[in-house]
Amino acid sequence: MTIWFTSDTHFGHARVIQLCRRPFANVREMDESLVRAWNERVQGGDTVWHVGDFAYGEDSARIDAIFHRLNGEKHLVIGNHDEENEAVLTLPWVSASPMATTEVDGQRVTLCHYPMKTWPRASRGAIHLFGHMHGRLKGTAHSLDVGVDVWEFRPVRLDEITRRLRALPPDPNFQSDIEDETGQPAR
Repeated sequence: MTIWFTSDTHFGHARVIQLCRRPFANVREMDESLVRAWNERVQGGDTVWHVGDFAYGEDSARIDAIFHRLNGEKHLVIGNHDEENEAVLTLPWVSASPMATTEVDGQRVTLCHYPMKTWPRASRGAIHLFGHMHGRLKGTAHSLDVGVDVWEFRPVRLDEITRRLRALPPDPNFQSDIEDETGQPAR
């Protein structure tokens, strides 16, 4: 079983193509590409944490059909386009909440659709994964955007995220908190 992270699929949202300069001719092409990219990586028994903005609009039948085509057991961290969208909120998510914490291979991960300056256990090596920014906020060695616009329109594993985190600058606000007694990062 593999654990995956993604965000900001915006299924059914035609305007996001222009707003985020997505390389799709129309919403149908975008939706089909996103479903295909998801299912090429995610297997039936895998877990997917969707960090908000799953779909746009209130066409329950269309949103339900897309949801059921996607592999894996799906959790939702509610985004701004999800919070009042009954078509999204009533899908059979394993869980749905505004914020979540999970642990993957010993790494504590805090998930929130919105980027946060700090989060539980941030000073003890916990990382924060967010969406909402569509690549406009680069992240730090401690927090990162997992939206599809940043990850070739597909879900990502923690090892991929960790490699990218290591290439990013540390957040100076955490520098003294995350160093061990030798001055090395506590991770």
